[in-house]
Amino acid sequence: MKPTMMDVAARAGVSQATVSLILNGSSGARFSEATRKRVTDAVNDLGYRLPNRSPASDPTDSKVIAFITDELTTDPWMALAFEGAREKALELGVIVTLGIFRSGEDPNENMFSLCQQNPLLGYIFGTILTRKIDPPAALFTAPSILINCYDGNRRLPSILPGDVAGGRAATERLIQAGRRRIGFINGQEGLDNPRDRLRGYKQALASNDFSFDPKLVRYGNWEPSSGYSETHALMDLANPPDAIFCANDLMALGCVEALKERGKSIPGDVAVIGYDNRDIAQFIRPPLTTLHLPLFEMGAMAVEMIHDIAGGLKSSHDQLKVECPIIERESV
Repeated sequence: MKPTMMDVAARAGVSQATVSLILNGSSGARFSEATRKRVTDAVNDLGYRLPNRSPASDPTDSKVIAFITDELTTDPWMALAFEGAREKALELGVIVTLGIFRSGEDPNENMFSLCQQNPLLGYIFGTILTRKIDPPAALFTAPSILINCYDGNRRLPSILPGDVAGGRAATERLIQAGRRRIGFINGQEGLDNPRDRLRGYKQALASNDFSFDPKLVRYGNWEPSSGYSETHALMDLANPPDAIFCANDLMALGCVEALKERGKSIPGDVAVIGYDNRDIAQFIRPPLTTLHLPLFEMGAMAVEMIHDIAGGLKSSHDQLKVECPIIERESV
């Protein structure tokens, strides 16, 4: 198989977005020479080449895919999904444009009207939070794929992170490391990601004959401060955990700081695993074992699906779940 940008990122120890910005020579991106060298060395070692940017001679010539999201700047996820879509589109000779749509700010869906002024191949619609949506009407006028969200009536195909399997994999990794009392600092209740990651946590416990202890589950707000405070709460238990699974890397950062404050070694006394594989995970000390949130790959998959639909292929899958692989570092 040809090496991918994700392979380069893994070899260099950086994010896919960093690899893309360096290889594409973005004028606004500032990176140290050491980072640039790691990326170029990884490219040379793997034999990676950027996709051919010349237009492909197929039915999608001169066509545009509109990538619409509800948020771009508060978290990196939709930017990564767009980058994955853009790279795959270059490979296929398709153009991807980017727009922001918030229903309350654009009740008449004018953003979609602008998109339809181009020879449109289809829409990719993504949300910063994994959630159920009522799709905008324009998505039913052209081939459309939902990313990180889903239509409750399954009228449109969607691509979602496999959070149940991810929660199970994270917990089982800690069990395999010999841990017997595993705490879980989850995100806010009522959201899809925390619900599914908790389900995976419970599945791993049950399949390994561990009893579920609700005292070991705490709820944070995705920020380091809640990881810090909830870790102290877990360690204050009469029987504290010997491992903590944090539902995102930012809470894991706070968790690590709290454990250090209490004089605990990581992973000697308490193992820690995160979720997301943010850039910061590799700079936590010790570097954080985490799960990769595959938004880049999901963006590429969405472009492939729209391209296939335009070519007359139909998928029998109305909802695809993408694996969140474990990135091994030194905190477990």
